[in-house]
Amino acid sequence: MVVFDGSGSMSEMGFNQLAEPRIHEARRAVRTVMPRLDGLRRIGLMIYGPGPGATCENIELRFPPIPDAARPVIEAVEALQPDGETPLTEAVRRAAALLAEGGGAGDVVLVTDGKETCGGAPCELGAYLAAAHPGLRVHVIGYKVRGERFPRDGDAPGTESMSTARCLADQTGGSYVPAETTEELVAALQVTLGCPLYGRLR
Repeated sequence: MVVFDGSGSMSEMGFNQLAEPRIHEARRAVRTVMPRLDGLRRIGLMIYGPGPGATCENIELRFPPIPDAARPVIEAVEALQPDGETPLTEAVRRAAALLAEGGGAGDVVLVTDGKETCGGAPCELGAYLAAAHPGLRVHVIGYKVRGERFPRDGDAPGTESMSTARCLADQTGGSYVPAETTEELVAALQVTLGCPLYGRLR
């Protein structure tokens, strides 16, 4: 299951306002990666952020894991207009619950550029998933994650670019992959989505 950040921050351009919106680069990365995965594994898509009222309730399952998902994933991300809050913990919980219904083994790939803004506790969810569903991993791609201030001289490397959702990966045996460019996002998606298939395609 891919859990994709469609919150308002995905339309932002960063501190200097010179780069293009994050969603534009994310679309290019998705267009590049997804066709490579058709025939390898089933993929589903959940998006959080946009929707009526821009509230924390805006989490939408676009489709459960299906074979040859490249086209529907690409079309959904192309049509996405970022807006709203970041209920990433609840979105991951729902994606994991869906996989658990099918036997509990699989991967959730969270693509996020920010923090939980809806009161969720990603580390608590990670601990629960590790105990309740040991065959399920959560991978987190931290895409252009930024802190709330400008980096300063003397800051440790990476201080301002670590997602608070990293513990979801750490606690479930998944990977945390930071990405700053389209090329790095392509590589991160390839690594987290290109694992061996669980079960058989139908």
